[in-house]
Amino acid sequence: MIISASRRTDIPAFYSEWFMNRIKEGYLISRNGSYMSNNLYKVLLTPDIVDCIAFWTKNPIPMLPRLDELKDYMYYFQFTLTGYGRDIEHNIPDKPTVIIPAFQELSSKIGPDRVIWRYDPILISDKYSVEYHFEAFSQIAERLNGYTKKCVFSFIDKYYWINESMRKLGVKEISDEVMRDISIKIRDIAKDNGMVVATCAEGIDLDELGIGHNACIDKELIEKLTGGKIKELKKYLEHTGQREACRCVISKETGTRNTCKNGCVYCYANDSEKKLMDNISKYDPNSPILCDVIGPDEVVKDASDMKSIVIKDSQMSIFDFKE
Repeated sequence: MIISASRRTDIPAFYSEWFMNRIKEGYLISRNGSYMSNNLYKVLLTPDIVDCIAFWTKNPIPMLPRLDELKDYMYYFQFTLTGYGRDIEHNIPDKPTVIIPAFQELSSKIGPDRVIWRYDPILISDKYSVEYHFEAFSQIAERLNGYTKKCVFSFIDKYYWINESMRKLGVKEISDEVMRDISIKIRDIAKDNGMVVATCAEGIDLDELGIGHNACIDKELIEKLTGGKIKELKKYLEHTGQREACRCVISKETGTRNTCKNGCVYCYANDSEKKLMDNISKYDPNSPILCDVIGPDEVVKDASDMKSIVIKDSQMSIFDFKE
């Protein structure tokens, strides 16, 4: 079983105490992806079941002193680091003096294979022009040289709840031609700094440019890190509920929507300031569920398929890969 921590919020930045408490307790409770869902599931977190944890963050600093508490688990980080200022990402600490050193420290602790740099989403405006992105990307890449081996990028998806924010910022449409030009430049800068690049859930095909489609919950990476093979079963390799172009292996979500405090105007996981404030007020680091309350009539079910899906080479047989 693979744990996603989390597409819905920044657990390392804001809820690392809660997550480490759940690791100690050996389980958590999660709602399914629907905003108003009353489907609650208990997800076990014991090392014999959890094959890998994928963390998503813009600021891992609160978790850095506690990585030893994850010594029995394999994990990696998707680390978003862009060139935007606080007009776009309101609550991110200073990047040159705080966040980039945190990236370097994290990589030094766990290795460059386990820290994936995300430069996304790319939006274009008069302030954040194509040329601005080239300069910002180049400066960041130079400082991350040797600290990561892969950069993932994507272009802005305009969810309806961010349309007004995008209009106020003067965000422009990006043509396929401009996307290709940006992609080529990013590819070349990354290569000069020892990195390969891939896109995240993008419809545009850049294979001929040597730019593939990324999987954030990455089968190949997880197999490399764990030294095994993920069972070739359809139910494990198709992640329902994600965007059409998503290549992720199926995972168990741990977070709660409308809880991220990074304040990014392009956020897909926060759609209401009122919900955000309400959910944050419910935060209890000792609760089994993040920023939520289980109602008296709600029933918690055991999540399905709570078992290891990675088979180590010494354990494989021809029967392991049959439905």
